[in-house]
Amino acid sequence: MANISASPGTHVAAHLLSLAHPPTTTSRIFAEKVKLRPLHLKPGENPTPSGRAYRRTLRLQAASKLKKKRKPQPLSAAEKRATGLHSIPSDQQKYAIFEPLHQLWTGYINEILGTGRPISGPVAAKLASADYHGALVQVARSRCTSRVGVKGIVVKDTKFTFEIITKDNELKVLPKEHTVFRFEVRDDTEAEESKDAPLDRAAKKSLVFELHGDQFQHRAVDRANKKFKQHFLPDL
Repeated sequence: MANISASPGTHVAAHLLSLAHPPTTTSRIFAEKVKLRPLHLKPGENPTPSGRAYRRTLRLQAASKLKKKRKPQPLSAAEKRATGLHSIPSDQQKYAIFEPLHQLWTGYINEILGTGRPISGPVAAKLASADYHGALVQVARSRCTSRVGVKGIVVKDTKFTFEIITKDNELKVLPKEHTVFRFEVRDDTEAEESKDAPLDRAAKKSLVFELHGDQFQHRAVDRANKKFKQHFLPDL
């Protein structure tokens, strides 16, 4: 059995290397691998992070910068439905609350019609692209006979439905498909003349219009920039 004990003044590692290597190789390996290698007596206060921790830090920093640069995003349709953003609270579903809105809409629609009567083609195009929030509409014809005659003020004009408030303070959703809506516009010129020379109520005129819901399936904001053209309607 070989004696591995080092002589006094000789490093143990150098003695072990000398047993397996020649003196020149022993000196080189001992100098490079043992003598010049730093010896840490205790871990430092800020140890070098591992590769995984370093990459995680970089990801967090990049996400933080991206969050600062990112602009607020609008709510999605699902988020709007979940939060009830456009829903009318039950305690505010009252006909009297929306009557002033109908009065504002009457003035708005009379400005579109103007004083010239009868209605011309350009004015009819403006009616097709008008906003009907506040209009007093009535179902004139529908495939669902139970909806015929339902009347109320439009409180929400969506792409496929009209939501109205009836005089019974009921919120009803009326699909536009296969439905014809009717609304009347009082002639303000006749009302002004009646102040100076009162006329019979039968003599006062109101313009009656009908909207075909199948051709009206657009949001109010989309109709404002849409050009409507005359074409054949197979359902009529």
